[in-house]
Amino acid sequence: MDRELQSIVDWWASQGVDVPDLPAPVKRAPELKVAGTPNTVAPAPKPKAKTPKTSGDPATLAATAKTLAELKTILDSFDAGALTASARQAVFSRGNPDARVMVIGEAPGRDEDLHGKPFIGRSGQLLDLMMGAIGLNEDAFYVTNVVNWRPEKNRTPTKAEIELCRPFLFRHIALAKPDVLVLTGNVPLQALTGDTGIMRQRGHWRDADVDGTSYPCLPIYHPAFLLRQPALKKDAWRDLLSLRQKLDED
Repeated sequence: MDRELQSIVDWWASQGVDVPDLPAPVKRAPELKVAGTPNTVAPAPKPKAKTPKTSGDPATLAATAKTLAELKTILDSFDAGALTASARQAVFSRGNPDARVMVIGEAPGRDEDLHGKPFIGRSGQLLDLMMGAIGLNEDAFYVTNVVNWRPEKNRTPTKAEIELCRPFLFRHIALAKPDVLVLTGNVPLQALTGDTGIMRQRGHWRDADVDGTSYPCLPIYHPAFLLRQPALKKDAWRDLLSLRQKLDED
């Protein structure tokens, strides 16, 4: 476990929080040394597409999905332009699709792009720890992203990319039917509410309309942001307690 993550774990433990054990981190490809050149990481081969890429209106395509499996198949074959050109694969979800809590992140990173699952790197370890600290194990929440493909060099998705992927996200929510949505950072906050400013909005419950259904949403700091700004962990803990209270009340 790295120093930043250990710091947060130790702080929560000192406050009496029963923190769970974290899963082992996903191992990255070993570094290769080549004479006369700097160390480089051997790139993972880009998987061959099982079906040809298709284009079309995202809203029309998303509406045809009657199950989560059908939606995943659509995303696997969808041509999202520059997004799919720079990514190895679509990253759909992990966790329990029948869970009451659906956590929505920004976009896949390197580890997620390699393995096809969201939140499995350092920020994913912290997310699991955060959920576990309020009694939510891996079967008690479901995770996806606004954008299902890794933007080149891990850049923030553009507004156009968020708009492109929004119909798929909304269909994902409608099919999973969670009780609450947890929005980690500015990108999901913008996608679900149209607002930005996670520093102001975090911790404040609000409703988001998804295809005619209102979902309670809790904006929180993205775990990756907490790893960079561990001084904000007190705010994060208050937000987690608010989530626990909401679940206990319903």
